[in-house]
Amino acid sequence: MFISVLDLFKIGIGPSSSHTIGPMVAAKDFVGRSMEFVLAHQHADDFYFRCTLKGSLAYTGKGHATDRAVTLGLHGYSAERLAGQDVDALVNRIWKSRSIAVDDTHTIMFSPKEDIIFDQGAPLPEHPNGMIFELVGQAEEVLLSETYFSIGGGFISTLSEINTVLAPLKMEPSASYPYPFDSANSMMQMSIDSKLSISHMKQVNELADMSEKTLNRGLDAIWQAMQRCIEKGLIAQGTLPGGLDLPRRAKNLYEQLKDNPAETNLNDWLCAYAMAVNEENAAGNMVVTAPTNGAAGVIPAVLFYFVKHEAGTNEQVWEFLLTASAIGGIIKHRSSISGAEVGCQGEVGSAAAMAAAGLCAVRGGTAEQVENAAEIALEHHLGMTCDPVKGLVQVPCIERNGFGAIKAYTAASLAIRGSGHHFMPLDNCIAAMKQTGLEMSEKYKETSLGGLAVSITEC
Repeated sequence: MFISVLDLFKIGIGPSSSHTIGPMVAAKDFVGRSMEFVLAHQHADDFYFRCTLKGSLAYTGKGHATDRAVTLGLHGYSAERLAGQDVDALVNRIWKSRSIAVDDTHTIMFSPKEDIIFDQGAPLPEHPNGMIFELVGQAEEVLLSETYFSIGGGFISTLSEINTVLAPLKMEPSASYPYPFDSANSMMQMSIDSKLSISHMKQVNELADMSEKTLNRGLDAIWQAMQRCIEKGLIAQGTLPGGLDLPRRAKNLYEQLKDNPAETNLNDWLCAYAMAVNEENAAGNMVVTAPTNGAAGVIPAVLFYFVKHEAGTNEQVWEFLLTASAIGGIIKHRSSISGAEVGCQGEVGSAAAMAAAGLCAVRGGTAEQVENAAEIALEHHLGMTCDPVKGLVQVPCIERNGFGAIKAYTAASLAIRGSGHHFMPLDNCIAAMKQTGLEMSEKYKETSLGGLAVSITEC
């Protein structure tokens, strides 16, 4: 098992990695698959695209901007390319278009309102985040079709890929890497045997595929994007889109902390930083998937606090991100980071475990203490449901990131003061999260059919 730190942390746009970025990637991929077929037919202008959203994508896709993402992807846009752009203005322009240019002479018809179908029937059996893309002919015959699954963190799998493995992940086989750990236990043992830290082993693995300059430049880009997101969120004001009419709160909180620093505490700062990120995410602006958009505030908040308040260095930033990605890769490999698959324990819980591990590492923690920090943070998110009100990544998601950051910081502090020896191994905790997710009702897995999502009174 190997997943690169530069794949786990991706610069993109909100509000959701699984419901926005994943569908955008799938749509762009299907356009590429369709081009050869279209160019072989002279009457391609009679063809049109159709996208059917299934499961969680159908139930909460409107609130998560899935239809916008599909439209952007079919028009050839990627999430990273859109970071920093006025996405609303772009969507308003292409939404009115009824065709997509394949080349200078061929177009394919597509109308988002008519050709994106939110099918709230039975989900596809392979995964709750399914979508079917079709190229349809003039006589309504399906000329080309592909089924995709958005499996969390902006990763996708096709139907053929998802049926060939138990846990469909975009990873590379571990055998070709110097330190091929695929569990927390093997990671700790390799660290003991090699006398290398987790971050150093992760770095060596990364350097099997890229130069050190490329890796460091990528890590810097991730950190710079995280900082920009926090800084933008701390000065932005207004009402978040989507219909809940929620005012942004991070700016007001931050200004109170600056005006009266003597009465602030760690929790205040972490919440301000995390909420700034997730308000940016809810607004559809640039965020870093860490490991998902819904949990994008936890890791930046903890790392930002460490750098700004505890004089963390750039080398420690690299160490933090490498350590966090090692833990995130293990969780993704052995369970899931998708709220639609295992609930919010897989999103904010995973982010908190990653942040706790990273913080423990930069404070000089051993491999055993780092593993302990991740386990403590994840353990206290087990069973957390994903029940966003009106399908929007706002309530309870924005505040939840602040609490995830607080738990991560606390977990790292507890672990660094211990020996690293503890009762519940991280691998067992990850297994418990997976089993809990499998047994969790679909109402609580990003469908907005239960929990907080149905516990509000409309006036």
